[in-house]
Amino acid sequence: MQTHTHIDEIRGLLANMDELFAGFRGWLKRQYDEDSGGFYYAPSSREMPGTGPDIESTAQALGILERLEVPLPAEMKRGLIRFFQRRQDAASGYFYDADPLMREDEVMVSRAISYSVGALKKLGGQPLYPLPYEAKQAPAYMDSPENYRAWLQSVPLVNSWRGCDRLSTSSEYVRQVEPAARREAYARAAFEFFAHTQHPQTGLWGEGSYYVRISGTFKLHIFYDRFAVPLPREEQIYESILTALRQEEAADMCYIRNPIHLLSYMKLDIPAHELREIIGITLTNMRKLLRADGGFSRELAHSPTAPNVAQVKPGEYYPGMPEAVHIGGGKVEGDMNAGTQALLIRAVCYRLAGIEAPRLL
Repeated sequence: MQTHTHIDEIRGLLANMDELFAGFRGWLKRQYDEDSGGFYYAPSSREMPGTGPDIESTAQALGILERLEVPLPAEMKRGLIRFFQRRQDAASGYFYDADPLMREDEVMVSRAISYSVGALKKLGGQPLYPLPYEAKQAPAYMDSPENYRAWLQSVPLVNSWRGCDRLSTSSEYVRQVEPAARREAYARAAFEFFAHTQHPQTGLWGEGSYYVRISGTFKLHIFYDRFAVPLPREEQIYESILTALRQEEAADMCYIRNPIHLLSYMKLDIPAHELREIIGITLTNMRKLLRADGGFSRELAHSPTAPNVAQVKPGEYYPGMPEAVHIGGGKVEGDMNAGTQALLIRAVCYRLAGIEAPRLL
Protein backbone atom coordinates (compact mmCIF):
# COMPACT_ATOMS: atom_id res chain seq x y z
CA MET A 1 0.00 0.00 0.00
CA GLN A 2 2.83 2.37 0.88
CA THR A 3 4.46 1.78 -2.52
CA HIS A 4 1.17 2.67 -4.29
CA THR A 5 1.02 5.89 -2.28
CA HIS A 6 4.53 6.83 -3.36
CA ILE A 7 3.69 6.06 -7.01
CA ASP A 8 0.60 8.28 -6.84
CA GLU A 9 2.72 11.06 -5.32
CA ILE A 10 5.31 10.61 -8.08
CA ARG A 11 2.57 10.99 -10.73
CA GLY A 12 1.48 14.23 -9.08
CA LEU A 13 5.05 15.54 -9.02
CA LEU A 14 5.53 14.74 -12.69
CA ALA A 15 2.28 16.53 -13.59
CA ASN A 16 3.56 19.58 -11.67
CA MET A 17 6.83 19.34 -13.59
CA ASP A 18 4.94 19.45 -16.90
CA GLU A 19 3.36 22.76 -15.88
CA LEU A 20 6.81 24.38 -15.79
CA PHE A 21 6.95 24.16 -19.61
CA ALA A 22 3.78 26.18 -20.31
CA GLY A 23 5.69 29.03 -22.02
CA PHE A 24 8.64 27.04 -23.30
CA ARG A 25 7.62 26.65 -26.97
CA GLY A 26 7.15 30.40 -27.30
CA TRP A 27 10.57 31.02 -25.76
CA LEU A 28 12.22 28.57 -28.18
CA LYS A 29 10.54 30.11 -31.23
CA ARG A 30 11.97 33.52 -30.33
CA GLN A 31 15.55 32.14 -30.37
CA TYR A 32 15.41 31.16 -34.06
CA ASP A 33 17.25 33.28 -36.63
CA GLU A 34 15.89 32.69 -40.11
CA ASP A 35 18.74 34.51 -41.88
CA SER A 36 21.50 32.24 -40.55
CA GLY A 37 19.36 29.13 -40.05
CA GLY A 38 20.59 28.81 -36.46
CA PHE A 39 19.39 29.49 -32.93
CA TYR A 40 20.61 32.00 -30.38
CA TYR A 41 21.80 30.90 -26.95
CA ALA A 42 19.59 33.39 -25.08
CA PRO A 43 17.40 36.46 -25.79
CA SER A 44 20.28 38.80 -24.91
CA SER A 45 22.54 37.06 -27.45
CA ARG A 46 20.86 39.13 -30.17
CA GLU A 47 22.33 42.24 -28.55
CA MET A 48 25.91 40.94 -28.48
CA PRO A 49 28.06 42.63 -31.16
CA GLY A 50 30.05 40.37 -33.44
CA THR A 51 28.28 37.16 -32.46
CA GLY A 52 25.18 35.32 -33.61
CA PRO A 53 23.57 31.91 -33.37
CA ASP A 54 26.16 29.36 -32.21
CA ILE A 55 26.86 25.71 -32.96
CA GLU A 56 26.04 24.28 -29.55
CA SER A 57 22.78 26.20 -29.09
CA THR A 58 21.59 25.35 -32.60
CA ALA A 59 22.29 21.64 -32.13
CA GLN A 60 20.54 21.75 -28.76
CA ALA A 61 17.54 23.52 -30.28
CA LEU A 62 17.31 20.77 -32.90
CA GLY A 63 17.25 18.21 -30.08
CA ILE A 64 14.54 20.17 -28.27
CA LEU A 65 12.37 20.31 -31.39
CA GLU A 66 12.81 16.57 -31.78
CA ARG A 67 11.84 15.94 -28.14
CA LEU A 68 8.81 18.23 -28.50
CA GLU A 69 7.85 16.30 -31.67
CA VAL A 70 7.81 19.46 -33.80
CA PRO A 71 8.03 18.67 -37.54
CA LEU A 72 10.67 20.71 -39.38
CA PRO A 73 9.67 22.42 -42.65
CA ALA A 74 11.93 21.53 -45.57
CA GLU A 75 13.28 25.09 -45.85
CA MET A 76 14.20 25.13 -42.15
CA LYS A 77 16.05 21.82 -42.56
CA ARG A 78 18.04 23.22 -45.48
CA GLY A 79 18.86 26.32 -43.45
CA LEU A 80 20.10 24.26 -40.52
CA ILE A 81 22.28 22.12 -42.81
CA ARG A 82 23.81 25.27 -44.31
CA PHE A 83 24.35 26.69 -40.81
CA PHE A 84 26.55 23.77 -39.71
CA GLN A 85 28.33 23.32 -43.05
CA ARG A 86 29.36 27.00 -43.16
CA ARG A 87 31.05 26.65 -39.78
CA GLN A 88 33.42 23.88 -40.82
CA ASP A 89 37.01 24.91 -41.48
CA ALA A 90 38.19 23.45 -44.78
CA ALA A 91 41.82 23.03 -43.72
CA SER A 92 41.37 21.36 -40.33
CA GLY A 93 37.89 19.88 -40.50
CA TYR A 94 36.92 21.50 -37.17
CA PHE A 95 33.68 23.44 -36.67
CA TYR A 96 34.05 26.94 -35.22
CA ASP A 97 31.82 29.74 -34.00
CA ALA A 98 32.60 33.37 -34.85
CA ASP A 99 34.29 34.17 -31.54
CA PRO A 100 38.03 33.39 -31.96
CA LEU A 101 38.32 32.55 -28.25
CA MET A 102 36.21 29.45 -28.88
CA ARG A 103 39.20 27.89 -30.68
CA GLU A 104 41.22 28.08 -27.47
CA ASP A 105 38.80 25.91 -25.47
CA GLU A 106 39.41 22.26 -26.32
CA VAL A 107 36.10 21.20 -24.74
CA MET A 108 34.04 23.57 -26.88
CA VAL A 109 35.99 22.64 -30.01
CA SER A 110 35.59 18.92 -29.44
CA ARG A 111 31.92 19.24 -28.60
CA ALA A 112 31.36 21.34 -31.71
CA ILE A 113 32.50 18.38 -33.82
CA SER A 114 30.09 16.03 -32.07
CA TYR A 115 27.19 18.49 -32.16
CA SER A 116 27.71 19.44 -35.81
CA VAL A 117 28.22 15.95 -37.19
CA GLY A 118 25.29 14.60 -35.17
CA ALA A 119 22.98 17.41 -36.28
CA LEU A 120 23.94 17.05 -39.94
CA LYS A 121 23.25 13.32 -39.78
CA LYS A 122 19.79 13.96 -38.28
CA LEU A 123 19.02 16.52 -40.97
CA GLY A 124 20.17 14.33 -43.86
CA GLY A 125 23.31 16.39 -44.53
CA GLN A 126 27.01 15.77 -44.09
CA PRO A 127 30.24 17.67 -43.41
CA LEU A 128 31.74 19.34 -46.47
CA TYR A 129 35.33 18.42 -45.53
CA PRO A 130 37.18 15.54 -43.81
CA LEU A 131 36.91 15.52 -40.01
CA PRO A 132 39.97 16.42 -37.89
CA TYR A 133 41.39 12.92 -37.44
CA GLU A 134 40.97 12.19 -41.14
CA ALA A 135 42.62 15.55 -41.88
CA LYS A 136 45.49 14.71 -39.51
CA GLN A 137 44.45 17.56 -37.23
CA ALA A 138 43.80 15.61 -34.02
CA PRO A 139 45.53 16.94 -30.87
CA ALA A 140 49.21 16.09 -30.46
CA TYR A 141 48.45 13.81 -27.51
CA MET A 142 46.79 11.41 -29.96
CA ASP A 143 50.11 10.68 -31.67
CA SER A 144 50.54 7.50 -29.63
CA PRO A 145 48.86 5.61 -26.77
CA GLU A 146 51.84 6.58 -24.59
CA ASN A 147 51.37 10.29 -25.31
CA TYR A 148 47.65 9.92 -24.70
CA ARG A 149 48.30 8.29 -21.32
CA ALA A 150 50.67 11.11 -20.37
CA TRP A 151 48.05 13.68 -21.39
CA LEU A 152 45.38 11.97 -19.27
CA GLN A 153 47.68 12.19 -16.25
CA SER A 154 48.36 15.88 -16.92
CA VAL A 155 44.72 17.02 -16.83
CA PRO A 156 43.99 18.84 -13.52
CA LEU A 157 41.11 17.39 -11.50
CA VAL A 158 41.05 20.18 -8.91
CA ASN A 159 37.66 20.96 -10.45
CA SER A 160 36.23 17.52 -11.21
CA TRP A 161 33.60 18.87 -13.58
CA ARG A 162 35.97 20.75 -15.84
CA GLY A 163 38.75 18.17 -15.66
CA CYS A 164 36.53 15.17 -16.34
CA ASP A 165 34.87 17.02 -19.21
CA ARG A 166 38.28 17.43 -20.82
CA LEU A 167 39.03 13.74 -20.27
CA SER A 168 35.67 12.68 -21.62
CA THR A 169 35.79 14.78 -24.78
CA SER A 170 38.95 12.96 -25.82
CA SER A 171 36.71 9.96 -26.58
CA GLU A 172 35.69 11.82 -29.75
CA TYR A 173 39.25 11.36 -31.04
CA VAL A 174 39.73 7.85 -29.63
CA ARG A 175 36.65 6.63 -31.50
CA GLN A 176 38.16 7.79 -34.79
CA VAL A 177 41.41 5.83 -34.39
CA GLU A 178 41.97 3.05 -36.91
CA PRO A 179 42.57 0.14 -36.98
CA ALA A 180 40.48 -1.30 -34.13
CA ALA A 181 43.50 -2.84 -32.35
CA ARG A 182 45.16 0.57 -32.13
CA ARG A 183 41.89 2.14 -30.93
CA GLU A 184 41.69 -0.44 -28.16
CA ALA A 185 45.15 0.57 -26.92
CA TYR A 186 43.96 4.15 -26.46
CA ALA A 187 40.73 3.06 -24.78
CA ARG A 188 42.65 0.72 -22.46
CA ALA A 189 44.94 3.58 -21.40
CA ALA A 190 41.87 5.68 -20.53
CA PHE A 191 40.03 3.04 -18.53
CA GLU A 192 43.16 2.07 -16.59
CA PHE A 193 43.64 5.73 -15.67
CA PHE A 194 39.97 6.13 -14.67
CA ALA A 195 40.12 3.01 -12.47
CA HIS A 196 43.23 4.32 -10.71
CA THR A 197 41.75 7.76 -9.97
CA GLN A 198 38.15 6.86 -8.94
CA HIS A 199 37.51 7.37 -5.21
CA PRO A 200 36.66 3.95 -3.68
CA GLN A 201 34.21 5.28 -1.06
CA THR A 202 32.27 7.90 -3.05
CA GLY A 203 32.66 6.41 -6.53
CA LEU A 204 33.45 9.92 -7.78
CA TRP A 205 36.46 11.52 -9.46
CA GLY A 206 38.53 14.59 -8.65
CA GLU A 207 37.89 17.42 -6.21
CA GLY A 208 35.09 19.88 -5.44
CA SER A 209 31.65 19.78 -3.84
CA TYR A 210 29.46 16.70 -4.23
CA TYR A 211 27.62 18.34 -7.13
CA VAL A 212 30.89 19.28 -8.84
CA ARG A 213 32.24 15.73 -8.47
CA ILE A 214 28.94 14.15 -9.55
CA SER A 215 29.02 16.42 -12.61
CA GLY A 216 32.56 15.24 -13.34
CA THR A 217 31.44 11.64 -12.94
CA PHE A 218 28.55 12.32 -15.31
CA LYS A 219 31.03 13.57 -17.89
CA LEU A 220 33.16 10.43 -17.53
CA HIS A 221 30.09 8.19 -17.81
CA ILE A 222 29.79 9.48 -21.40
CA PHE A 223 33.23 8.00 -22.13
CA TYR A 224 32.22 4.67 -20.54
CA ASP A 225 28.94 4.67 -22.46
CA ARG A 226 30.59 5.30 -25.81
CA PHE A 227 32.67 2.16 -25.39
CA ALA A 228 29.85 0.10 -23.77
CA VAL A 229 31.83 -0.31 -20.52
CA PRO A 230 29.85 -0.44 -17.23
CA LEU A 231 30.43 2.42 -14.81
CA PRO A 232 32.27 1.04 -11.74
CA ARG A 233 31.09 1.46 -8.12
CA GLU A 234 27.50 2.35 -8.98
CA GLU A 235 26.20 1.80 -5.43
CA GLN A 236 28.73 4.27 -4.04
CA ILE A 237 27.81 6.79 -6.75
CA TYR A 238 24.13 6.41 -5.85
CA GLU A 239 24.79 7.18 -2.19
CA SER A 240 26.83 10.23 -3.23
CA ILE A 241 23.92 11.43 -5.37
CA LEU A 242 21.52 11.15 -2.41
CA THR A 243 23.97 13.09 -0.24
CA ALA A 244 24.20 15.90 -2.80
CA LEU A 245 20.43 16.15 -3.29
CA ARG A 246 19.76 16.25 0.44
CA GLN A 247 22.60 18.47 1.59
CA GLU A 248 23.74 20.84 -1.18
CA GLU A 249 22.12 23.69 -3.07
CA ALA A 250 21.61 23.02 -6.78
CA ALA A 251 22.86 26.39 -8.01
CA ASP A 252 23.14 25.23 -11.63
CA MET A 253 20.75 23.35 -13.95
CA CYS A 254 23.57 20.87 -14.54
CA TYR A 255 23.48 20.03 -10.83
CA ILE A 256 19.84 19.04 -11.36
CA ARG A 257 20.34 17.18 -14.64
CA ASN A 258 23.61 15.32 -14.04
CA PRO A 259 22.53 13.24 -11.00
CA ILE A 260 19.23 12.32 -12.66
CA HIS A 261 20.95 11.35 -15.90
CA LEU A 262 23.51 9.25 -14.03
CA LEU A 263 20.70 7.40 -12.23
CA SER A 264 19.06 6.63 -15.55
CA TYR A 265 22.32 5.38 -17.00
CA MET A 266 23.10 3.11 -14.05
CA LYS A 267 19.59 1.53 -14.09
CA LEU A 268 19.58 0.74 -10.37
CA ASP A 269 16.54 -0.64 -8.56
CA ILE A 270 15.61 2.55 -6.70
CA PRO A 271 13.12 2.11 -3.81
CA ALA A 272 9.81 3.93 -4.46
CA HIS A 273 10.14 6.20 -1.42
CA GLU A 274 13.63 7.32 -2.47
CA LEU A 275 12.52 7.87 -6.07
CA ARG A 276 9.67 10.05 -4.78
CA GLU A 277 12.21 12.03 -2.74
CA ILE A 278 14.59 12.37 -5.70
CA ILE A 279 11.88 13.61 -8.09
CA GLY A 280 10.46 15.94 -5.42
CA ILE A 281 13.84 17.59 -4.82
CA THR A 282 14.41 17.79 -8.57
CA LEU A 283 11.09 19.57 -9.15
CA THR A 284 11.78 22.07 -6.36
CA ASN A 285 15.19 22.84 -7.85
CA MET A 286 13.82 23.26 -11.40
CA ARG A 287 11.18 25.75 -10.23
CA LYS A 288 13.93 28.04 -8.97
CA LEU A 289 15.43 28.26 -12.48
CA LEU A 290 12.20 28.92 -14.42
CA ARG A 291 12.17 32.46 -15.85
CA ALA A 292 9.44 34.93 -16.78
CA ASP A 293 10.26 34.59 -20.52
CA GLY A 294 9.19 30.91 -20.46
CA GLY A 295 12.71 29.47 -20.53
CA PHE A 296 15.10 28.24 -17.86
CA SER A 297 18.41 29.69 -16.65
CA ARG A 298 21.53 27.63 -16.13
CA GLU A 299 22.22 29.34 -12.79
CA LEU A 300 20.17 30.68 -9.87
CA ALA A 301 21.36 34.28 -10.17
CA HIS A 302 21.23 34.53 -13.98
CA SER A 303 22.19 32.72 -17.16
CA PRO A 304 25.94 32.41 -17.73
CA THR A 305 27.49 34.08 -20.75
CA ALA A 306 28.07 30.74 -22.52
CA PRO A 307 27.18 27.05 -22.05
CA ASN A 308 30.57 25.51 -21.31
CA VAL A 309 32.64 28.05 -19.42
CA ALA A 310 29.96 28.05 -16.73
CA GLN A 311 31.34 24.74 -15.50
CA VAL A 312 34.03 26.65 -13.67
CA LYS A 313 32.76 29.19 -11.15
CA PRO A 314 34.65 32.27 -9.91
CA GLY A 315 37.68 31.23 -7.87
CA GLU A 316 37.89 27.81 -9.54
CA TYR A 317 39.98 28.73 -12.60
CA TYR A 318 43.41 27.21 -12.99
CA PRO A 319 46.58 28.33 -14.83
CA GLY A 320 46.40 27.90 -18.58
CA MET A 321 42.62 27.91 -18.79
CA PRO A 322 41.38 29.93 -21.81
CA GLU A 323 39.35 33.10 -21.45
CA ALA A 324 35.56 32.95 -21.51
CA VAL A 325 33.63 32.87 -24.77
CA HIS A 326 30.72 35.31 -24.59
CA ILE A 327 27.59 34.48 -26.58
CA GLY A 328 24.99 36.00 -24.24
CA GLY A 329 24.59 38.81 -21.77
CA GLY A 330 24.46 36.76 -18.58
CA LYS A 331 21.00 38.09 -17.69
CA VAL A 332 18.03 36.69 -15.74
CA GLU A 333 16.59 34.91 -18.78
CA GLY A 334 16.12 31.52 -20.34
CA ASP A 335 19.10 30.01 -22.16
CA MET A 336 19.32 27.10 -24.60
CA ASN A 337 21.61 24.98 -22.46
CA ALA A 338 19.24 25.09 -19.50
CA GLY A 339 16.20 24.52 -21.72
CA THR A 340 17.57 21.38 -23.31
CA GLN A 341 18.56 20.06 -19.89
CA ALA A 342 15.15 20.82 -18.36
CA LEU A 343 13.43 18.79 -21.06
CA LEU A 344 15.87 15.94 -20.59
CA ILE A 345 15.34 15.99 -16.81
CA ARG A 346 11.60 15.68 -17.35
CA ALA A 347 12.03 12.75 -19.77
CA VAL A 348 14.43 10.94 -17.45
CA CYS A 349 12.18 11.42 -14.40
CA TYR A 350 9.29 9.83 -16.28
CA ARG A 351 11.59 7.00 -17.38
CA LEU A 352 12.84 6.38 -13.83
CA ALA A 353 9.20 6.21 -12.67
CA GLY A 354 8.29 3.74 -15.43
CA ILE A 355 5.57 6.11 -16.69
CA GLU A 356 5.09 7.16 -20.32
CA ALA A 357 5.64 10.89 -20.66
CA PRO A 358 2.71 12.76 -22.25
CA ARG A 359 3.44 15.08 -25.17
CA LEU A 360 4.07 18.65 -24.06
CA LEU A 361 1.71 21.09 -25.79
